[in-house]
Amino acid sequence: MLAACSAPSPETNPLKKAGAPEATTTIVSNKHPLAKYLELSGYRISETSAGKLNIKFAVVNHSEADIGDLTLKIRLVTTASKPDDPPITEFEAKVPALGPQEIKDVAATATTKLRIYELPDWQFIRAEVEITSPAP
Repeated sequence: MLAACSAPSPETNPLKKAGAPEATTTIVSNKHPLAKYLELSGYRISETSAGKLNIKFAVVNHSEADIGDLTLKIRLVTTASKPDDPPITEFEAKVPALGPQEIKDVAATATTKLRIYELPDWQFIRAEVEITSPAP
């Protein structure tokens, strides 16, 4: 006589599945009505000189309407940082007007106390973003 169980066997492999690391997390403060339509991603950081960073990223308009020029205040922190820890860098970025469903590349400069080789890898950086202009 044969007996069988139809339930799947429990996962016995404790290793995580391989794959690309998660993208840099960006938190856009929801204090501004446009915040729910914006996505910032693809951060690229390079050093122009000691203490000077060039930061490039993409801004996506997920709405069906035009969004005029924006000014963003961006803080880059590590994924392990606590609220009272100093940021890696903090800077303002000007974003030109975005059409419906449009993506634009943006570049900004920033200062930091760290050298480029001291910065964490991209997957360990989190961006905290506040829309400062236009006023809500």
